[in-house]
Amino acid sequence: MTIDFEDATGRCPVTDQQVSHWVHSALAAALGHSECTVAIRVVDAEEGLALNHRFRGKDTPTNVLSFPADVAIPEGPQLLGDIALCYPVIEQEAHMQNKAIDAHLAHLIVHGILHLLGRDHVCEIDASKMEAEEIGILNELGYANPYLSEDEHRT
Repeated sequence: MTIDFEDATGRCPVTDQQVSHWVHSALAAALGHSECTVAIRVVDAEEGLALNHRFRGKDTPTNVLSFPADVAIPEGPQLLGDIALCYPVIEQEAHMQNKAIDAHLAHLIVHGILHLLGRDHVCEIDASKMEAEEIGILNELGYANPYLSEDEHRT
């Protein structure tokens, strides 16, 4: 597995090792192996806005964007694609949802990896399947269900 992890903001509090562990776990759960290559870049709000506008026509930054690779390499690990994480949005969401930043980042990286593998949440059935897969992977990583509120975690 090859992961190119870059924090262009200089503010992201997770290590390369944490990111590698999260990616490896997501790939192992979804594919049964992790022989893939992926690039993950943590961006600021300006770059997040530019990417979201260019590729989705949205005029606000979003937490995570996934860009599946459209090229196959005949030998070696599968090239999955790129993930962009907008740190200011993620930080704000984590604060508003009363979540630890590493838990929120782990969730969004798992979410992004699943998108690179072709999972989607456009329709309700696909959304339920993708959420269940995310919850299972995050549980294996030791994180709580990200779709429950803090109050629901306590009951």
